[in-house]
Amino acid sequence: MTTLSTARRLTVHPLRAEAVRGFAPWAGAAVVLTLGVLLAGSSARWQGGWAETAAELHNSQLIVVPLAAAAGCWQGGRERRRRTGELLTTAVRAPLTRFLASALPAALWVAAGQLVAAGLALLATWPYAHGDRPHLALLPADLVASAAAVLAGHVVGRAVPSRLAAPLLAMAGYVGLGILAVSREGSGRHLNPAFPVGDTSVPVWWQPAAMAVWTAGPAAAAVLAYTVRRRTSALLPLAAATAAGALLVQTGDGLWHSDPLARRQVCDTSVTPAICVSARYSGLLPQVTEALSGITGKLEGVRNLPVRWEDRPGEPRADEAQLPMLTPLGWSLVRGRLTDPEQYAREAVGSLQVRGDCLEKQLDARVLRVDDAVQAYLAPSPLQKALDDADARGDEAHRAELRKRLAARARLAAMSDEERRDWLSAYMAARGSCRPSEVPAL
Repeated sequence: MTTLSTARRLTVHPLRAEAVRGFAPWAGAAVVLTLGVLLAGSSARWQGGWAETAAELHNSQLIVVPLAAAAGCWQGGRERRRRTGELLTTAVRAPLTRFLASALPAALWVAAGQLVAAGLALLATWPYAHGDRPHLALLPADLVASAAAVLAGHVVGRAVPSRLAAPLLAMAGYVGLGILAVSREGSGRHLNPAFPVGDTSVPVWWQPAAMAVWTAGPAAAAVLAYTVRRRTSALLPLAAATAAGALLVQTGDGLWHSDPLARRQVCDTSVTPAICVSARYSGLLPQVTEALSGITGKLEGVRNLPVRWEDRPGEPRADEAQLPMLTPLGWSLVRGRLTDPEQYAREAVGSLQVRGDCLEKQLDARVLRVDDAVQAYLAPSPLQKALDDADARGDEAHRAELRKRLAARARLAAMSDEERRDWLSAYMAARGSCRPSEVPAL
């Protein structure tokens, strides 16, 4: 009795043995390390935005899927490298059981590694996110695609007698997915599990499920065709994949729509113009308001101003001015902080001065000097002195133009508060109506 109990304790299920020892855990660690390096190198462009983090994680499929296929291929060729293939054919277990005992642990470890990396990325974003919510819709389909790549790669590793099969498969997968990723035409590009998405794109509710069936179906069909005697059993997952693929192709661009939150604005109406930011970054409104506080304070009482600064793509409406864009992350905004509030304020002043399609009509030397004076008054910059010094060291034409600019700045600064408000009101009226000839002189 004691011997029987001891034997039961010593008997370890093959799946457990493969899962805790051998190559499978290393495959999962390789995915975590690879994603960690990729995400760390690009952290400035995603850390601080939930949508940006989700897009970065999904777009990394271009690397993860080929890596997963190579891992499965290497695991599949293990018995050939050990010269134990013939020995395994004498085992009592069915070929499918033996295949899954070797392939499933690697697939699960790769998916687990990807899930761990995604969790770490979400944790890294959480302290810096200023609105929105985590976007997780694409993650399950991405995990299925990576696990399916391991199974398909395992079949290739069993079938192709070469140590070069794994690296060649990874290279072919990377090139193939890359070509599909850069394709801009044809609905077939939507079959790509690494289809690049933007940070404002949201999939329809069934797209991740259809993509999971599309990627898992061919892998399951390949496994069944390789391991079972009745090859017709592979037709069922292949038919499911075909149906899912047809649905993805027929829907095409309709698979994606704009995030409704990206179209919403959150505004501070206590100042004029009002300051509005995208609802995705609603928590940044106090920071943006503080950056523009010097401008709004000086514009108090000025007439003919736009109703608001708005933060959305495209041309602003007639009564609006474009707020400097917070996206893409990594430029004006990094990890939830404005990188240069002074430059941000100067760009906001520029949007008050030039609106719509008036730029070409306003490239007049006199008007540009007036614009410079307004810019220097509303949002002075330390860089301006360096630019002035460069002109002072230039030829006579540059020095003469510099003297005119300095004189215009001095005249605007020397005005009384009431006189300056009236002048700025006339200036904003001329600028807003695109009539440079009516810009008041300085």
